[in-house]
Amino acid sequence: MMMLKRRWAKYLVTTLISPLLYLVAFGWGLGRGMSVSGTSYLEFVVPGIIALTAMTTSFNGAGTRLNTDRLYFKSFDECLMAPISLTSLLLGKAMIGVVRGLFSSTAFLIVATLIAPKFHVGPFFFISLLLTCFTFSFLGVLAALLAESHEDMATFSSLILLPMTFLGGTFFSVNQVPTALKIALYALPLTHSSICIRAAALGQPIPWESFLALAVFLLAFSLGSMAVLRKISV
Repeated sequence: MMMLKRRWAKYLVTTLISPLLYLVAFGWGLGRGMSVSGTSYLEFVVPGIIALTAMTTSFNGAGTRLNTDRLYFKSFDECLMAPISLTSLLLGKAMIGVVRGLFSSTAFLIVATLIAPKFHVGPFFFISLLLTCFTFSFLGVLAALLAESHEDMATFSSLILLPMTFLGGTFFSVNQVPTALKIALYALPLTHSSICIRAAALGQPIPWESFLALAVFLLAFSLGSMAVLRKISV
């Protein structure tokens, strides 16, 4: 929090570049004049970009930082020696990504509200956004704990995060793809995050199936992180 407080302006600029480029390229470029499910493509794609921003910033905020502490600074072993529980340590490492994800997503949300003022920003929107940040922050922690080198984190991002970026329902409706592909896309947590945030932003009925699926992903990533952390601490 101290580092973010002292560098918030620089961090804000760097984290907003990618979502703003996606907004210009897809919202104003390819999707100009298009409509999806009765709404303009711009209003359709902005919630997906918010989910994408939450995913990338939360994952990198928690995973990259932990990976650096473990393999470069070699300071994570000192954290394991601290007189705190492993649960507190794990939650603290995950909260780094959650705070950064909420910060970046909220900043982009403010910009998006000026562009597409028809958004419904209610309790379910923020609950879905918070759940998204926690889910991908714990995924980042899990990846960092399993990584044996800095290249492993880059490989994980290329094989997992990059496909989710373009296939997780961010820029298109999952209902438009063939059934076989749709089943595969529903196995991606970003798909459920995009569905929940989009439904909340557009005032649609709450997609409880996707909300519960996202909660299951969070539970799986957190339990997996705890299992690896217990193995490392022995």
